[in-house]
Amino acid sequence: MAQKVTVALEDDLDGGLADERLRFAIGGTDYEIDLSAKNATAFRAQLAPFIARARKARRAQRGPARTAAGRQRGGGIRAWAKDQGMTIGDRGRIPASVVSGYEAATKNS
Repeated sequence: MAQKVTVALEDDLDGGLADERLRFAIGGTDYEIDLSAKNATAFRAQLAPFIARARKARRAQRGPARTAAGRQRGGGIRAWAKDQGMTIGDRGRIPASVVSGYEAATKNS
């Protein structure tokens, strides 16, 4: 038995039939809205004066993923800090002062 599925987008403003899904971002948050051609044109017209004076932003790139060696080094630093009587959590960023102390203490090791 064959089955046909139809997806109809509903305009998020007026409830009518939507022609497109429009994506935009503002304030660091991404949004999307389904709009008819008429409402999409109105949306773009409202933004046009702002877009005309804006510049395209580059997307922030994520830093490299932590490696096994990095996790092992962090574990070594934490163990050293605890042996020195420092209070340090088992997770999260290691304070720069602890890292520099570890590096100074193990420099010639």
